Amino acid sequence: MDVRIGGTHFPLETLGPGRRLGVWFQGCSLACAGCMSRHTWDARGGTRVSVSALLELWGEALERGAEGLTVSGGEPLQQPDALAGLLAGAAGLRDEAAGGAAAGGTDGADLLVYTGYEADELTECQDAALRHSDAVITGRFRVAEPTGLVWRGSANQRIRPRTPRGVARYAPHQDRESTGARLQAVVGTGAAVGLRLYGVPLRGELAQLERRSKEAGVSLSDPSWRP
Repeated sequence: MDVRIGGTHFPLETLGPGRRLGVWFQGCSLACAGCMSRHTWDARGGTRVSVSALLELWGEALERGAEGLTVSGGEPLQQPDALAGLLAGAAGLRDEAAGGAAAGGTDGADLLVYTGYEADELTECQDAALRHSDAVITGRFRVAEPTGLVWRGSANQRIRPRTPRGVARYAPHQDRESTGARLQAVVGTGAAVGLRLYGVPLRGELAQLERRSKEAGVSLSDPSWRP
């Protein structure tokens, strides 16, 4: 099975607890105003890869001590079959890495999915795609409702644990404000040269980054948060 993605990164440290593998699905018709990832909207963009290739990356990340998998976008639930396959495979590899001890328990790496949909909007197929997720962060990004809540971009978004592992990892953070960095900057090399920002910025943080870069003589071309 293939999936169109916008990219991957390990270690991701700003979208969920601990060091994680991040996978960004490509394509989003929700098109929230103020989204920092407009480059992931076009369903024809990004790169087509196999789910098995992503699972290989996940296996490597687990060997390197990954504490979780975060799937964001774009909108993952607009490719539900691929998401279901990725999460099922990721859960199996996680449990295998833990010698089976992680199955159904609270140990082992967790699987987190970001979606712009609300829980009551999901189709049967989309809900089934989330079967193996430990937690889901739901809700469209609303630029007029800024928040300091950890791992969320607007106050309407909710963390919804779905398993005992999800409750153990995420319930303590339901109403917690961020205390550390909300953005992780990564400078690419070779064909991927450029600055990538991973995380959820505070209101005005990206504009401030642009101003400071300009003052330092650095020009940011085609930032993903600009129309």
